[in-house]
Amino acid sequence: MSLGHLALIVAAGLAGPLLAASRRAFVPVVVGEILAGVVLGRSGLDVVHADNATLSFLADAGFAMLMLTVGMHVPLRDGRLRHGLARGALAAAVAGLVAPLGGLVVAELTGTGHVAVYAVLLASGSAAIVLPTLRERRLDGPEAMVVIAQVTVADVASILAVPLVLQPSRAANAALGGLLVAGCALVVFFVGRSLRPKPWVHRLRKRSKQRGWALDLRLSLAVLFGLAWIAQEHGTSVLLGGFAMGLVVAAIGGPKRLSTQVRGIAEGFFVPLFFVVLGARLDISALVGHPDLLLVAGSLIVLNLVIHAIAALVTRQPPSAGLIATAQLGVPAAVVQIGLQEHVITPALGAAVTAAALATLALCALGTTLLARRTDAVALTA
Repeated sequence: MSLGHLALIVAAGLAGPLLAASRRAFVPVVVGEILAGVVLGRSGLDVVHADNATLSFLADAGFAMLMLTVGMHVPLRDGRLRHGLARGALAAAVAGLVAPLGGLVVAELTGTGHVAVYAVLLASGSAAIVLPTLRERRLDGPEAMVVIAQVTVADVASILAVPLVLQPSRAANAALGGLLVAGCALVVFFVGRSLRPKPWVHRLRKRSKQRGWALDLRLSLAVLFGLAWIAQEHGTSVLLGGFAMGLVVAAIGGPKRLSTQVRGIAEGFFVPLFFVVLGARLDISALVGHPDLLLVAGSLIVLNLVIHAIAALVTRQPPSAGLIATAQLGVPAAVVQIGLQEHVITPALGAAVTAAALATLALCALGTTLLARRTDAVALTA
């Protein structure tokens, strides 16, 4: 990969912040980055080749770091999240039970097969979208915590399921990989929690801060890439390694400077690069020329909305919570990434899945606005 090629990708990553700068419309940064990839990739100018080995490696690193930052911001140490966990898990379970029926409907309507893949997509959530969105609107009440618990449970379960439904012949290997990642993450958690109170650890971290060693960051990234390597070697997604490491940091209680450092590295280069490369892999022209694939995108959007509305109704959440829970990002991206690499899905179907996922960002934004209004109304009457 040439230096000019890399410079072009980095410049394309700036399209996201530029599109998101306007306050008149909800345009997430990620949308601009994916669109930049579409323009530069196979659907547009064809100057960015997503199958480049170096580019693929950097994109995988960006995906893992995206999920690291998301996991770090799950409020595991907040007692209100534990109180909302039961309802949130129930809502995720309801969506998971209804999703296979939705997957069957999409497959039958479009004649494309992939029932299990569609079911996983419909059952998934996106902590990567929901957590920052709720945090930006300062929504941290009981209803928001239930939604956070729901999408976190759905995210973890769906990430585990992605390699199983895309590569059934390697299901045992992928399941083993998931167990290995989870086991290693638990070991890291218990070791980190036991060492943190030690006086010598406190002194070392203090000296690291004074001298700019960034030991917390170095250790976190080392463990992150170790878990990502284990995940990839055993046929599961690097998302699992990144999210697991993020949850470990959140559970132990990492310093604020670690969060700032990780976000600076991730959002400054690696995460934008991942989304640009993802956009470059898509074939939008083929999507436009195949009505059945347009129907796939539309069906996924509608059924996603229906399934999460049912889950909200069953668990007595407000309709706005169901809208928020429709948000998708990591799981569709994993489906497209792994599916294209393993030739399980076509670039056109990948474009349909991505288009449906991007549409859910608008639904999530609408749900967040409605929940904020509901919260303000309750506060005024209290």
